[in-house]
Amino acid sequence: MFYASLFAEYFSNYIKRRLTYRSDFWIEILSDLLFQGMNLLFILVVFLHTPLLGGWTEAQVVFIYGYFMVPYGVFSCFFNLWDFSQRYIGKGEMDRVLTRPAHNLVQLMLENLDPASLFGSLVGLFIMGYAGMQMDMTWTWVDPFVFLLFTAGAIMIYGGVYVGITAISFLSDAPTGILPLMWNIQNYGRYPVNIYNKLIKFLLTFLLPFAFVGFYPAAYFLDRDNWGGMAFLTPVMGIVFLTMGLMLWNYGVRRYRGAGS
Repeated sequence: MFYASLFAEYFSNYIKRRLTYRSDFWIEILSDLLFQGMNLLFILVVFLHTPLLGGWTEAQVVFIYGYFMVPYGVFSCFFNLWDFSQRYIGKGEMDRVLTRPAHNLVQLMLENLDPASLFGSLVGLFIMGYAGMQMDMTWTWVDPFVFLLFTAGAIMIYGGVYVGITAISFLSDAPTGILPLMWNIQNYGRYPVNIYNKLIKFLLTFLLPFAFVGFYPAAYFLDRDNWGGMAFLTPVMGIVFLTMGLMLWNYGVRRYRGAGS
């Protein structure tokens, strides 16, 4: 209840700030949607030159991309820590966070809430629905629960990887530059993993498991006989990587000595 009340307060403050600058709010949403639209357009252009991509049809790849957008939107809403190094380490705001009774990572998540990112998740659901109708997909009663399970696992993977990388800021005086690289790598997860060579496939499956934030769980709904086993590893990978990310974060906090005078 304590953290639920904190979330309500922070969300209320977010709404008040956004209502003050309504145009800025809608421009941010529009720019995000245009960016996602360009990525979708790229997929459509690829299929102007080939009927299949690694054995997958245009509608199937679009469905995978739509699924990819859903957990990413939720992740971006709650794990908006892109400027952590500059703001909280460089400017010393982490000292303020550590003097408060709530867990430091929860505070950072709440301070940097970005509910506008959830519009990307809604668009992803729409894209999935549209692609599903193109393929005449049939859904069973258990599929919505499986979808929620996979989505939760994908969000945990995102959170674990990025929290762990953000924690490196505690050990370095300067931004590492890893976040932009990681952001580019994660985008490989929105395409079928079997189009890559064995090395990249291994990387996206076990080392930086971004194939589990898009392809594997989406493939379950498209071809569960061949991909169902890998898809159900999504929550397992989520728990493993989120645990590792939190362990690295807590280690970094223990090493933190403050900004000084």
